[in-house]
Amino acid sequence: MTPPLTPREQALRRLPHPYSLALRLRDAGVADDQMCTYLDIDTHALPPLLELADAKLTAALRTTPETEPEAQP
Repeated sequence: MTPPLTPREQALRRLPHPYSLALRLRDAGVADDQMCTYLDIDTHALPPLLELADAKLTAALRTTPETEPEAQP
């Protein structure tokens, strides 16, 4: 039986792939230049990308699937 996902992992899975990947690479300790290669971005684009990814993760953590408003008909 697999353990339940942490709220952080659930939030990471809801992020667009580039943001999720950037955060996962940073968490794994991957060097900045290697991260840029994986993400196919310029080195100057990495800090703002990570800043935006952190903001999106924070927002995703505040809005769990159970608390998301239901779609209006």
